[in-house]
Amino acid sequence: MAIETKGLTKSFGGPNVVNDVSLQVPIGSIYGFLGPNGSGKTTTIRMILGLVTPDRGEVAILGAKEPRLRQLQLSRLGAVVEGPGFYPYLSGFDNLKRFAQVAYPAQRKLNPATEKLSVKQINAGLERVGLLEAKDKNFRAYSLGMKQRLAVAAALLWPRELLVLDEPTNGLDPQGIVEVRELLTSLRQQGMTIFISSHLLSEVEITCSHVAVMSDGALLFQGSTRAFRGTLGDLFVLETENSGLAKSILLQLGFVDPVSIEIRQGGLSAKLVTDKIEEVVAALVHGGVGIRAVSRSSPSLEQAFVALTGRSGHAR
Repeated sequence: MAIETKGLTKSFGGPNVVNDVSLQVPIGSIYGFLGPNGSGKTTTIRMILGLVTPDRGEVAILGAKEPRLRQLQLSRLGAVVEGPGFYPYLSGFDNLKRFAQVAYPAQRKLNPATEKLSVKQINAGLERVGLLEAKDKNFRAYSLGMKQRLAVAAALLWPRELLVLDEPTNGLDPQGIVEVRELLTSLRQQGMTIFISSHLLSEVEITCSHVAVMSDGALLFQGSTRAFRGTLGDLFVLETENSGLAKSILLQLGFVDPVSIEIRQGGLSAKLVTDKIEEVVAALVHGGVGIRAVSRSSPSLEQAFVALTGRSGHAR
């Protein structure tokens, strides 16, 4: 496993903000870490990175559990937490050069074989994230997507096997989100494991091979993205012209949440999660509702998230 935690627990003087969390992040995965506001995600990430000491539990990075060995393994990990911080009036290249000068002593202490970065290596890092042509542009002139990619370049100045990103698409416009998505996909294809906290469920669904869901400090699910969508059960799309009567009968049958009932011009389209679609159709027909079409649909990650956490909207 790239990251493995066992029983992570943390309190800041009150109730546990993280309670007995055990994560398993497979090597080579893009692992989406989801949860509503206050679910304990950020504290968990900080414990993984050694920024917060757990009250109980263990963390293993790339197989290393003992604290001294974990410190050595941290040199194989890059992280971007709480957004990029660079000098606005320096170019992208000069920012990375300054970052390398500051970070080099710590890097050498962790890994004595590491050599000081050359101009060629910094340029290679910029090229890796698609910023080589913009290397001489001041950071303040970068778009949000470019700033996030520069932060990833800084995290990857030295060879890394694992990348931890906290909300890398936060505040980005659609083009910036696409840029970050393409970068993460490219890094995975190069053999890197990526652990990503995000509130954009649609992006997680496109990008991530595995997900974990936290709520109120507890881990509710972890596994493949496909398996998570499958927890919701069968999803059917039902269409009828008898919109008012159909909606009334569906509500009587208990389809309130996570049902999506959409009244359209000339009829109704309802998304129903049920393993008894035959009985639902029979009840509608018996009640005088003519059915235009019934089709099976794949549940979305957002629908599964809402069903599991009971919360709609973004997962922050």
